[in-house]
Amino acid sequence: PLATPATPVPTESGPLVAVATGSTVAFTNESVAAYVASHPELAKHVGPADGHKAWKVREVGDGNINFVYIVEGPQGGLAVKQCLPYVRCVGESWPLTQDRLRIEVSCLREHGKYAPDRVPAVHRYDPELAACAMTYIAPPAIILRKGLMAGRTYPLFAQHTAQYMAATLFSTSTLAMASGDHKRMVQQYTNPEMCELTEKVIFCEPYTVAAHNRHTSPQLDGDVQALRDDVEAKVAISGLKRKFMTHAEALLHGDLHTGSIMVTDSDTQVIDPEFAYVGPIAFDTAKILGELLLALFASYGQEACEAAGSRPAPEGPRAAQREWLAGCVASIWREFESGFVGHWDAALAGGKGGDGYPCALLGPDAPQGSTGAKAVQATFMRELWTDTVSFMGAFIIRRLVGISHVADMDEGVPDADIRAGCERRALRFGRSLLVNPGYFPSVEALVSTAAAAAAPK
Repeated sequence: PLATPATPVPTESGPLVAVATGSTVAFTNESVAAYVASHPELAKHVGPADGHKAWKVREVGDGNINFVYIVEGPQGGLAVKQCLPYVRCVGESWPLTQDRLRIEVSCLREHGKYAPDRVPAVHRYDPELAACAMTYIAPPAIILRKGLMAGRTYPLFAQHTAQYMAATLFSTSTLAMASGDHKRMVQQYTNPEMCELTEKVIFCEPYTVAAHNRHTSPQLDGDVQALRDDVEAKVAISGLKRKFMTHAEALLHGDLHTGSIMVTDSDTQVIDPEFAYVGPIAFDTAKILGELLLALFASYGQEACEAAGSRPAPEGPRAAQREWLAGCVASIWREFESGFVGHWDAALAGGKGGDGYPCALLGPDAPQGSTGAKAVQATFMRELWTDTVSFMGAFIIRRLVGISHVADMDEGVPDADIRAGCERRALRFGRSLLVNPGYFPSVEALVSTAAAAAAPK
């Protein structure tokens, strides 16, 4: 349902200045400052409320869906997010539920229980305004994708990301939760419109003719047609869609890509979980790994354009960054696997395992419990890796021929011919991941194959 209009917040010059959009009052730079000033629990993060007209406000949302305002004053700053009832990158012709903000706020708070250092704190949620205020992640923090495009590397990113995924995905699964509690979580995070959007733009449209699809044309016209005619790819993507729709394993972030993570050399913050729902664990693990591989493939094109002078010089050597990107993919998976199994071992040892794999079967006091636990864990992680590989392929493909591309390619490689070469190599590799995940029995095998596939021949 759409949010209803909020009561205007009074200011010195009269009521809140706003523009009606559907049934929601949309913020302006002026009105968002007044909104923060009207709530003492928010104003204390920025400055005295009576000085709000002097606060600095800027809209910084560069994603596809929402509006994000940074409000700064003498005492600090806040981030204020507003979800209007449509897809931002398309406009009001594509309506979208505003309940996505309730989902996002709830997910940030839930994930914050298990990874408090990795997510921003939410200070206020206003469903009538479809808005929330949260911790401002200030410079030098930057969206990871922007840092990667500039040629940077981040020494703790892989470790932090692996720890975040291991803690949140284990703790919200039936490996840790009682069956009834988990079923109630499934209900709480039912997110039908955002899931339907995902099902459409990831698992269907890239493999057919769709109004919002786009690709580098005419260079990739033949590749796109081949994908639409690819029966093996359609079989594989249909299987993944079924898993996405039916496998309620853990509370996912749901959109864990390089545009949903902010980084510095010493910190990593995960933001924007508006696509959160209880789904297959591999969906989250695959999305971030697939995006890092896209950055790896794009790097060669960025390097060529930088050498030609059509892009600014990077802050570090691209070859060194590619080595770091490949290492990140391997490190994230290895550390995630180790952390996830570590949480599982601790739960079983403490008699607190979830109902999915109960201590009565696998705990230390069960007959052959420890041996059984190791066998179950090995099978679970092996299946999770296979699904992760296949989902990675789906994510790479949709970023090349669907509605939502990555700036690494679109902006980072301005020469269309060079970009098409990078995209073609990535598209073929993505197809291999999607259709033949068994070809990549380990993360080491995947990384070495990806590094070879990304290089121009």
